[in-house]
This record gives sequence, C-alpha cells and structure tokens, in this order.
Amino acid sequence: MKLFKDYVLERNLNIDSMTNEDTYNLILDYVKYLSDKKVENNDKKKVYYISAEFLIGKLLSNNLINLGIYDEIKSELSNHNKNISDIEEIELEPSLGNGGLGRLAACFIDSISTLGITGSGIGLNYHCGLFKQVFKINEQTAEPNYWITENSWLIDTDTTYNVKFKDFTLKSKLRKIDVLGYNKDKKNYLNLFDLESVDYNIIKNGINFDKTDINKNLTLFLYPDDSDKQGEMLRIYQQYFMVSNAAQLIIDEAKAKGSKITDLYDYAYVQINDTHPSMVIPELIRILTTEHNISFEESYKIVQKMTGYTNHTILAEALEKWPLSFIEEAVPEIAEIIVKLDKVIKAKYSDDNLQIIDKDNRVHMAHMDIHFSNSVNGVAYLHTEILKNSELKHFYTLYPEKFNNKTNGITFRRWLEYSNEDLSAYLKELIGNEYLEDATKLEKLLDYKNDKTVLNKLSEIKNKNKTKLKEYLLRTQGIEIDENSIIDTQIKRFHEYKRQQMNALYVIKKYLAIKNGEKPARKITVLFGGKAAPAYTIAQDIIHLILCLSELINNDPEVNKYLNVYLVENYNVTLAEKLIPATDISEQISLASKEASGTGNMKFMLNGALTLGTMDGANVEIAELVGRENIYIFGKESDEIIKLYETAGYNSRDYYNQEGIKEVVDFIVSEELIKLGNEERLNRLYNELLNKDWFMTLIDLEDYYNTKEQMLKDYENQDDWLVKVINNIAKAGFFSSDRTIEQYNKDIWNK
Repeated sequence: MKLFKDYVLERNLNIDSMTNEDTYNLILDYVKYLSDKKVENNDKKKVYYISAEFLIGKLLSNNLINLGIYDEIKSELSNHNKNISDIEEIELEPSLGNGGLGRLAACFIDSISTLGITGSGIGLNYHCGLFKQVFKINEQTAEPNYWITENSWLIDTDTTYNVKFKDFTLKSKLRKIDVLGYNKDKKNYLNLFDLESVDYNIIKNGINFDKTDINKNLTLFLYPDDSDKQGEMLRIYQQYFMVSNAAQLIIDEAKAKGSKITDLYDYAYVQINDTHPSMVIPELIRILTTEHNISFEESYKIVQKMTGYTNHTILAEALEKWPLSFIEEAVPEIAEIIVKLDKVIKAKYSDDNLQIIDKDNRVHMAHMDIHFSNSVNGVAYLHTEILKNSELKHFYTLYPEKFNNKTNGITFRRWLEYSNEDLSAYLKELIGNEYLEDATKLEKLLDYKNDKTVLNKLSEIKNKNKTKLKEYLLRTQGIEIDENSIIDTQIKRFHEYKRQQMNALYVIKKYLAIKNGEKPARKITVLFGGKAAPAYTIAQDIIHLILCLSELINNDPEVNKYLNVYLVENYNVTLAEKLIPATDISEQISLASKEASGTGNMKFMLNGALTLGTMDGANVEIAELVGRENIYIFGKESDEIIKLYETAGYNSRDYYNQEGIKEVVDFIVSEELIKLGNEERLNRLYNELLNKDWFMTLIDLEDYYNTKEQMLKDYENQDDWLVKVINNIAKAGFFSSDRTIEQYNKDIWNK
C-alpha cells in the first residue's frame, strides 16, 4: 500500500503551504485512491439493508481507522505542524438520518463490511437532511442542512432506473458511498438513490416548499412534514421511490450472478429497517408478476422467503398506516398488489387484528411485513418480549417461528477508537487491541477494577475529555461549561416518551432548592441535545422550556455557581462524539415499555458514564450485565406501565397534587419563565402535563429526583464511582454491532 507521504510526493505537493481545506481534500482523495483498489464483497447471496435513514456521521477519520492508517496520517500532518482535528472539522456531516434508527443502520453497514458479509445499504440521498436546527428567541427554528459539496464521499454512477407513478415517471440516479470494513481487503457500498431534477430554489422561509412538485422535491428532505395530505403523499412518493429502485437493483444484481428469478431468495435477502421500506414487498411481487410472468402466489412466496422485518418501536406513529386511497393516488399498481395480499390474509384469518387493510381502509404496513416475511425481530430482549406478549401477540400466536430478538449494538471503532482516543490508547496499554475485533475482550479490564493507578488514570482521561468538550462548545456554540462539574447528558430526538420534560422538571426542582439555600456539593452541568420534528408541537414546547430554563439559570449569579443547563444546537454525530466521552451521567429515562432499545446508552457505558435509567429497552440488559450496583435504576417497570394503559389507571393530577411536585410543575408557567418565553407554548406544555401526560412524566418524577440525588452523592466517593465505571466499560462488549450482525447473519440471512 502506497504511504501517504509518497502519495503527496508523487503529486509534487507541499503540505506546509496548503490550507486546511486543501489538506482535507488531499486526504479525501488519498482515501478514495486506497478504497478504489478494494473490490466489492461478491458472494452468491447478498444482504440488502433498506432504511429511510443512515446517520453515518463524518467519514474521514472512520475510514482512516478502518484502513489502519489513522496514526500514519496524524503523524504526517503533525510533521507539517497540522492537527488532524482541525482537518476533520472541514468535513460536513452527511445529513442522511436523524436519530437512533439511522445511527444503528450506519453501525450495521460498518459491521457487515467488517465481518466480510456481502451486503449493501439502500436509502435515499437527502440533499437537506431533516433540517439544521437553529435557536431563536428560545425556540427551535429549521433551516435546510446543505451538506453535499463538489468533492465529497458520494460516487456518481451510471446506474439509473425508471420509477413509474400514476401520473408520471421519474428517472433515478444512483450515488454510492464506499463502506470500508475494519482491516478488510474488500468493501461494500451504501447505495443512495437520487433525482437530478432536485431544485433548492423551491425552498422558502426555512424549510417550507411546494410539496406537490415531486420532480423537484422528492429527495430534498428526510421526513418532510406530514401533518397534511400533501405531506403524507410526499412520504408515500419517497418510500416508493426508495423501494422501487431497491427492488430493481436487487433483481439486476441477482440476474448478473445467474439467478433465474424463481430462485431469487438464493441470491438476495432484504432486511426492512422499520416500516418505511415496507412497499418493497409488493414492489418485488409486482416486478416478478408483470416482468417475469411468475404467478402471484409463487411471487409472494418467493418474496416471503427473502424478506425480514425489524420492528423498532411499538409507538403508533412509527407503525405506519397509510390510507389505501393515498397509495392508489400515487402508485395504483402497488395498491392493487396490497389489496391482493390482503385478500390472501382475509381468506385465512377472520381476526381484525391480523388484517393488512382495516375497516377504515388503511394499510397497516407492519402487518404486511409480518405476514409476508420469514423473520420478525425486535431490538432488545424486553422490546421483543413486549412484541410477543402484548403489542403483536396475535401475530406471535400465528407465527411463533418468525419472531426473534436481535439486541442492538454499536461499532466500537467509531465510538471508542475515534471518539475517545485517550481511553482507547490506555485500554490497549492495559489489555491489548483485540477488543476492536472481539469486543468481549474488554472484560480483561475487570482485572484492574481495584487498581488505584488505573482508576486514577480513568478519572484523568474523563477530566481531559471534559476540557476538550469545553473548548469545542465554546469555539463552535459559544457555550462555556465548567469542566470541573458533573456532566449530566441527555441526547435523543425530542419526544414525550423520551421524557426530556422529566429531566427539565428535575432542573426546576434543583433550581428552586438552590434558591432556597440547598447548595450541591459540586456543580452540575445538565446538557441536552436533539431535534423535534417540525409537526411535533409538544416536543418543540419541551425544547422551548429547556431554552427558557437555560437563560434563567445560567444568568442567575445565585444559582449558576452550582447549576448550568444547556441545549446544544443542531445535535448530530459530530457533537455526540464530543459529548459522550465527557459525560458522567447518562440519561436513559424513557417510559418503561416505550423505548425499544436505545444505542446511546451503550455508547455512554463504553465511554465510562454511568446510566440513570428506567428498566426499558437495552437498559434491562445493561443492568443484567453490570449488576444493579453499577447502574442507577428508578421508576415503574414495563408490566406496571402496560397495565396502567390497559386499565386507564393513570391520572397525572393524582401525582401533581403530591407534595414537592405541584410547585415544580407550576413553575413552567411562572412569571420568571413567561417573561423569557412564549406564554402559549409554556401554557400548552403545562396543561399537557396536568390533563394528559400520556407518557406518565409525573409517575416517576419523585423516584427520578431521589435517584439522581443519590447519584450525585455517590459521585463524591470517586473510588467507588470509578469501580462502577470500570465495570461498565468492561461489560460493554456485548453491545458490539459486530455481535448483532453475526446473529442476523446466522439466524436470519443465511437460513
């Protein structure tokens, strides 16, 4: 392999005189040069991981690590008085995802390559992402998040397909991104379909645009606002465009390997990531029946053998249900196939709970996925058990053999090797580097859990990461945190079930306690990060409350010596890579039974933060692995919560009237906050908590407050705290995405 310095010499370049931007482009070209020399994995059978989101983050350093040349590049740049961190900042983060769903997909395609599996990701090339979050007058506003530059990781191809809608046909263009496995000679691709006709000029006033001009808007934004029919129709157009391209690519690649189409399942496996790609099932059936003259029954049986469905949540908003009339309006041929599939099910089963098309003529995408796939998996043990015993019980009774669990994972190369270089270097010094390919080797760290020198070094690394975070936030956002404080972080997309509002109520209670003379032993810095969907009003109200609290508390000299609160702007992977290594307290406080898994919880424990959480999602497995003495659990458990929903047994006012809660909730509409905020927003959030509180914020508030206070107290005994930290890092190995993908490959894809 040609060394970087030789590559530079061949081009007669002088790094000393180059700008950081020119240096970035040089390294980008070098990585592409090395990547071009790798051939694609090309076994007979290929996995196609179809997802609406791939939150891949910046790729430069991730690719340097996977190529094994990160240290070489870092050293060579240092020889020319350049810092690799400055070069990394030139890169714009690809805006192809939003939350855990997209980040998981990114980790998965990395692991698929690392394990040498023949497999591609398939999605859309969103030009403006979800949106760029900008705070104005303590409110979230949205702007287009332009990220595509002339010289980027995107590779143009000559591959195009015609996608036929009812009234028009669009011609797609395939753009690819190389997916390099860790220390692997071969590579895979992330396939991103796009339109040449996308037009930025139709965007007006933030992220508003003509939703009916499909030719110009189809790949502009991820999750366009679907609060009206035009928005819902655009979502359907997007989803069909994605899966039609995917189906055509899958069949072309199988045919090129010798498939006779009737044996397509021997050449391809399609993993549907949540319900967004569900129309790939009827689209594959459409192609098999209309273009290959295969009978409808044989076609759906072929597709059934080669399709798996991953369920990520039990929330109704994510279990998509589209009016059949909308699908008919956009793609009538697909609507016809869905009706035929529904007839197949109705002929077998009379139970309304099992039907694809319900009595209101809505298509239940998840129901279609379950009937016409051969695998249905949840993403954490508890989540899968809830699917089997509650939410999808009717289907589990029917198809017990289809249901399986695949607990999520993360790629340690990114979330430790890159995000936390100092910790990674020290781990290698202690236990070697085997954990990068076999994460369970981290358990060797347990040999050092009573070694004072090791514990002190871990504390030193955490403090150094806090200083790095302080410098980064000050430089990029004008936020100045106290690096000597306890860093308490909640980074998630904003949603009521994530319960950022409960954390905000804790902040209020702490603020009032300090004003009342109860000073904490050490300063606490509470950090939030995340975006609220433009159509999700309550989530934006929660953001508004936090921003108002931030202004109030951070400017109060009586309080800001003991408590600071910040909501970082435009949270993304890049920010996560800085926040996670600096964090002491990892907030995982979703309402039990509602968070399918979470992967942030895994990244935090790997980087030495302790979890404060409910027994929800993968928190359950974290607790089992590290032991209850090394995690802080509070709140009602999932079975209690499910029963309360079933019996309508929760009334928020019962809790509101309890001592210590009323004054905290009332503070939302206090004179102090209303002076800083939007009275309508604050009143709406206040009334939501009092009169609805669908995700039961108040039921766990007292326990949450007390548990966090115990956590703050325990932090002062650093010896015991660091023993908990070392246990968490050592036991994080189970949550490697390599392990998850090995299980997918063994149990599902290669059946």
